[in-house]
Amino acid sequence: MIRYFYAAEGYLKASAFPIGDNASKLVWIDMFNPDSDEIAKIDLDFGLNLPTQEEMRELEISSRLYEENSAQYMTITYLSNALGDMPEITQLTFILQGDLLLTMRYREMRIINHFIEKSESRGLGGIKSGRDLLLYIMENFIDLCSDVLEKNHADLEALSRGIFDQTGKKLNYKHALKFIANIGDLNSKVRETLVSLNRALTFWGGTMEGQKGLKDCAIKVRTMATDAGALLDHATFVSSKITFLLDATLGLVNLEQNGIIKIFSVAAVIFLPPTLVASVYGMNFEHMPELGWVYGYPVALLAMVISAVLPYVYFKYKDWL
Repeated sequence: MIRYFYAAEGYLKASAFPIGDNASKLVWIDMFNPDSDEIAKIDLDFGLNLPTQEEMRELEISSRLYEENSAQYMTITYLSNALGDMPEITQLTFILQGDLLLTMRYREMRIINHFIEKSESRGLGGIKSGRDLLLYIMENFIDLCSDVLEKNHADLEALSRGIFDQTGKKLNYKHALKFIANIGDLNSKVRETLVSLNRALTFWGGTMEGQKGLKDCAIKVRTMATDAGALLDHATFVSSKITFLLDATLGLVNLEQNGIIKIFSVAAVIFLPPTLVASVYGMNFEHMPELGWVYGYPVALLAMVISAVLPYVYFKYKDWL
C-alpha cells in the first residue's frame, strides 16, 4: 500500500495521487508492505532503486547507508511495539531525495501510524519538506528509546528493592528471573535501535556537509546523534544493572538451595546415632546381656535421645544451624 502526502499551508496533508497540481508539493511517500508492482512504479516515477526486503535486512553498513543518484538511502533497525507485550525488531528504510522523503516498511509502526493519522485528520504543523519530516520521525524514535530505558530503569529499581528487602518478605525467584530476562531482551533491542539510529544520523549529517541552506538541519542531526550516543551509554548502564540483579537473584537461589541441603544434611547426622543404637539392639543374637535387663528398653530409648541431642547442641554451638 502506498500513501502520498504533500505540504499545504504549513501542514502535511494526505493525497490519493502525487500527480497534478500537488506534485511539486509532494513531501512524503509511505510504502507499507509494498508488492513488486508498487516498488517498480515508484522506481519508474521517481528514478529510484528501492531495496528489497532481503536487502533491508543486510547487516553491512554499506548495504544500509549509502547515496545513489543524489538520494540518501538509510535503513535502520527499529524496535516495534516497544511498550507492548511482544516488542520486536524490524527494518525501516528512509530514502531522502531532495525535499521528498520515502519510507519503506513491512511491519506496523506506532509512530508512523501516528503521523499518518494526524496528517489525515488535522495535519502535521511545521512540516514543509521531507527533511523536516525525517527530523521529526528520528526525534520521536529517540524519545521512544529514552522512554523505554527510563521504564526499564524504574522497573529494575523496584526489583532491586524486592531482591534486597530486609523485612523478610519472600521473593518469587521464578517471577524475578523471568522479569529480568524480559527487561534484558527489551534493553538489548533498544541498544540495537540506538546503534542503528546513531549510524544513520551520522551518515545523514555527513551528506549535508558543505551544502548551502542545510546548516540548521545539520546541527539538529548532530544533536540527535549526540543524544543517541548518550542514550547508548545509559543503555549500557541498564545492561550492567540487569547483569548485577541477575547474579544477585541466582546467588539468593543458590543460598536458599544450600540452606535446604544443609537442613537435610544436619537431619541425617542427628538421626544417625539413634539409628545406630536401634540397629545394635535390634540384632537377634541369642547371647545379648541387655536382652534380659529390666531397664534395657527405657535405657535404650534414653541413649537414642541423648545421641540425637548431643550433635544438635554441638551444631548450635558451632553456629552451623
